[in-house]
Amino acid sequence: MPEILVLYYSRHGSVAGMARQIARGVESVAGMEARLRTVPPVAPTHNPAADAIPAEGAPYATLDDLRECAGLALGSPAHFGNMAAPLKYFLDGTSALWASGTLAGKPAAVFTASTTQHGGQESALLSMMLPLLHHGMLLLGLPYTEAALNRTQGGGTPYGASHVSGPENRSALTEDEKQLCQALGRRLATLAQQLN
Repeated sequence: MPEILVLYYSRHGSVAGMARQIARGVESVAGMEARLRTVPPVAPTHNPAADAIPAEGAPYATLDDLRECAGLALGSPAHFGNMAAPLKYFLDGTSALWASGTLAGKPAAVFTASTTQHGGQESALLSMMLPLLHHGMLLLGLPYTEAALNRTQGGGTPYGASHVSGPENRSALTEDEKQLCQALGRRLATLAQQLN
């Protein structure tokens, strides 16, 4: 069965929660499955920043996860308007896939969370799109035909799903944010099916 890779880095759990909602949207499309994967934290030294297998949550991603996917949802917290370093570090290691064109023509979407509404969500989403464009992926976002995008008081952008986690990173996903995550997953899975 074709799989959509939902690949993310989450420090406090908000992006992981979004990833699970996107996976629900993917799996609402008959014949499609979601594969949840994360990336380990990075350290400023050469010592390993984490064990090879995470203690909980999604397994760490490998290049094979990217090779095997029919589409990709990529998520990160917004760090100063950019994707988080662990996700960037993982993507920097995908040169062999770029050289072989492995991801060219596959659909992709992005998602993010930030502490505040003005925490750089849209620029973080754009920063995640750049390597995907270099890989030749087909990017999709959220159209304003999604009713939740017009009424949300939290996260939600046409560039991709987003969430405002609050100053203590404890705000749960709103119903609108959940709906937008699921809609993004559905759109991605549907396009992957059409392309296959």
